[in-house]
Amino acid sequence: MTTRKTLALNPEAAIAQAPALKRKGRGWEISAKRLDALHEQARELRRHSTAAHKALAEKFSKADLGRYSFKRHAVVGSAIVDFNCHNLGLALAIDEEGQNDRLARRRDKSLESVGIKVLRIAARDILENLDAVLARLTLAMRERIAEKKEAARAHKAANPKQTYSRPKPRSRS
Repeated sequence: MTTRKTLALNPEAAIAQAPALKRKGRGWEISAKRLDALHEQARELRRHSTAAHKALAEKFSKADLGRYSFKRHAVVGSAIVDFNCHNLGLALAIDEEGQNDRLARRRDKSLESVGIKVLRIAARDILENLDAVLARLTLAMRERIAEKKEAARAHKAANPKQTYSRPKPRSRS
């Protein structure tokens, strides 16, 4: 007797199993046509930002974050995140009223599966209490920096023969 495969209509199971992102080409397995469409969509989102996006973007533009910067409506893989710090592998997702939470959770799982931490912030919190949001973000950035340093230490301990020397600066003569 053979068993039949049936289609299960369980939405929670679909969310629990985020699709794996495969690396290929410009970093991700995405067709050039799809990537161009994502970049165009991100451009439109930047042109027509919400008040919460504008408030947070203004704070980021005035802040001195050193080597860490946040890019608005950045394309990461096959997703567009509200703000992305590439150096930290940290993405900010602003929860607007009426958005699809299921798709957002699925996107977050996909990003976290490749090492990008997603910090979700309510748009209402940004507009009402920006200082508390910035304190939460600062804490998340510090935790992420500590995680990156610990991972580097562990890698160095696991690979003692692997060395890296910084390139010497060129002399200006």
